[in-house]
Amino acid sequence: MKTGGQLPGHVAIIMDGNGRWAKKRGLPRTAGHRAGVKSVKKIVRMAGDIGLEYLTLFTFSTENWKRPKTEVSAIMKLLEETTKKELSELLENNVKLIATGRIDNLPDSRRDVLLDAIERTKENSGLVLNLALSYSGRAEIIEAVRNITSDVKSGKLRAEDIEENIFARYLQTNGLPDPDLLIRTSGEMRISNFLLWQTAYTELYVTDVLWPDFKEDDFLRAISDFQHRERRFGMVTSSKK
Repeated sequence: MKTGGQLPGHVAIIMDGNGRWAKKRGLPRTAGHRAGVKSVKKIVRMAGDIGLEYLTLFTFSTENWKRPKTEVSAIMKLLEETTKKELSELLENNVKLIATGRIDNLPDSRRDVLLDAIERTKENSGLVLNLALSYSGRAEIIEAVRNITSDVKSGKLRAEDIEENIFARYLQTNGLPDPDLLIRTSGEMRISNFLLWQTAYTELYVTDVLWPDFKEDDFLRAISDFQHRERRFGMVTSSKK
């Protein structure tokens, strides 16, 4: 199944609703996370099939560390298992895996598996799959400010030269284009500290579908909705005065 019109170059997704999906079925929250992994696999595959260049998935936020230890441990184990299991498919489908966030905060085994997958897929030239792990938009901006301040003090950078493009180079997403489309599942109407700088002019698409129920047709529906929008970036259309 193909979409018509111009594709977004970069799609970001806030994968929300795993816990509610499990609760509706009388299952533990971990069951919802496992069900959510199946949706990840389907959407990554579809993104590659339609020729998407970049896909960023909000996988685990810094705030998520505050969840019950048993749930965090289960999520970390699931992330490790999934990375090992899906590495061969990433290689087969020419997907390049990268990660954004405070990766050093991950458990050693999880971090090692992730870094190995990143290394083994670094030469792939297809879809770039960016996992936002232990990520915080505000923390990212604060870190960028600190590094800029340090470079100004050391003389590597002049304060008067700081512009948007310079600032963006200090972000963890340096080298990635800003998202054209941000999809949020489960109907929540908020950004949740995700890519705060990068989504300044991103088109938003919110669906009530819980992430484990989010399938290929839902993804293509979001893409199609994007393709029918007019992006003005603060300007007016040529037909308006």
